[in-house]
Amino acid sequence: MAANTLVKGLRGWLDGPPDASRAVLVRRSRWLLIVAVGGANLAGALFVLMFSTFVMPDPPGIADPAHVRLVNLIVFCAYLGLGAPIGVVWGMWLFRPVHTLAGHQHDPSEKERRAVLRGPLRLMTMQGTLWGLGAVGWAVIDVSYSELLALKVSMITALGGITTCAIVYLLAERLLRPIAAVVMASGPAAYDAWFGITPRTMLAWALGSAVPLLGLIAAAVAALVVDGMSLTQLAVTILALGGVALYVGFQVTYIAARAIADPVRSVREGLARIEHGDLQASVPVYDASELGRLQAGFNTMATGLRENERLRDLFGRHVGEDVARHALEHGVVLGGETCEAAVIFVDLKGSTTLAATRPPGEVVALLNAYFGIVVDVVSRHGGLINKFQGDAALAVFGAPEPLDDPAGQALAAARELTRRLQEELSQLIAGIGVSAGQVVAGHIGAEQRLEYTVIGDPVNEAARLSDLAKTSPDRLLASATVVSGADGAEAAHWRLGSAVTLRGRTARTRLAAPFRRPPPTGIDRVINRLRR
Repeated sequence: MAANTLVKGLRGWLDGPPDASRAVLVRRSRWLLIVAVGGANLAGALFVLMFSTFVMPDPPGIADPAHVRLVNLIVFCAYLGLGAPIGVVWGMWLFRPVHTLAGHQHDPSEKERRAVLRGPLRLMTMQGTLWGLGAVGWAVIDVSYSELLALKVSMITALGGITTCAIVYLLAERLLRPIAAVVMASGPAAYDAWFGITPRTMLAWALGSAVPLLGLIAAAVAALVVDGMSLTQLAVTILALGGVALYVGFQVTYIAARAIADPVRSVREGLARIEHGDLQASVPVYDASELGRLQAGFNTMATGLRENERLRDLFGRHVGEDVARHALEHGVVLGGETCEAAVIFVDLKGSTTLAATRPPGEVVALLNAYFGIVVDVVSRHGGLINKFQGDAALAVFGAPEPLDDPAGQALAAARELTRRLQEELSQLIAGIGVSAGQVVAGHIGAEQRLEYTVIGDPVNEAARLSDLAKTSPDRLLASATVVSGADGAEAAHWRLGSAVTLRGRTARTRLAAPFRRPPPTGIDRVINRLRR
């Protein structure tokens, strides 16, 4: 746990503040690079100096070894003092486009993108050039004393240069990630194999295996060539090479492993966020390698999921969540199926007068409040708003998904709807009709344009009951059929009335209306009988 906390803290410090500006990120990365690259070069130079002077024995035939060592030390210090400023100036020149990017908020140009994404490779090339020149110059100076001495110095310098260049590449790649994320956020980049898993793995191999093995080979060659090389000198050489290889190899292998693991970890964490319902999840894209493409692919996937969820939400708002879910699970085909359902029809009285006597904005606000109550009540009782027709609404209970008690749930919803409309929108008069029976529910229209609807005699009956309810005291009427189909607890809230012939129908409909006060309990009925 402590190790994970330390790693997360270090990672957060390297990435910088999450809300930092470009200028802050560039300035921070620049100073971190200067310190990191300078430290890597200094460590590499000290490695070369230690091995060439104290570890690897000098070849035979040198007249004055002390003088030669002094000359080598002077050359080493002189080149270090000259090469360090050159490296800083050269590096600043390589990253000029990055500095330009920091001063503007525009999308990065291709030159600026290339300077950031190829920054580690360019920096490693620059370091390789400086180390190569140093190795050649040092060998040229030492060849006048001994060809074997020049060979020894050049080999040790080459090994130190390889190690330093690899470390510089890996450190630069890590330190430039915040800037690379800004650049990659502006648009996708073409695939670049220079930054893939293979180069990073090969760098780890070069430091962890190749360089130590070459050093051991050089020590073996020295033992064969140098006359009188003692067992102690050979053992010291091998121990020094082994110790450096273990330490540096571990550090660089860890850096290379983190360079691969961090992008994968970010994608894994993003997937966990999506799994828990956070579709706003996204991950920073670090580069244009396979790993960067993996991160970009995750972001594309998350964008597609957000778009799908947005369409699903819009679809659900237009046709209802149950219809949308049914269509997504079972597909959409023209036609319908017969089922038992209950229907509520709600219609406003005097809506034409309302629109003519009030400002349009006020009318829209009233209608939105009115429909908001209808949708809320119907949804909480398990129903579906099938459609809005002007100032009327049709709600269905039992289609497309069946319900345990569609008639009872529709009656309970109608009673609550009546109460809420009278309490919250007393200036509006709404007639509510409830019916039940067999309906045909399904999609009608054409392949290019269709809608989910419910057709059947209960729909027509509910609409006629709604018209009649506008003139009744309760503003709510139901058919006796729907009351008889409801469970006993809900049916007890309703009283039956007379039978009437509704407009446009031939069969008579027995009306039912809710009790204006709570229905009598069993004890109340006994007391009433005794009073009679």
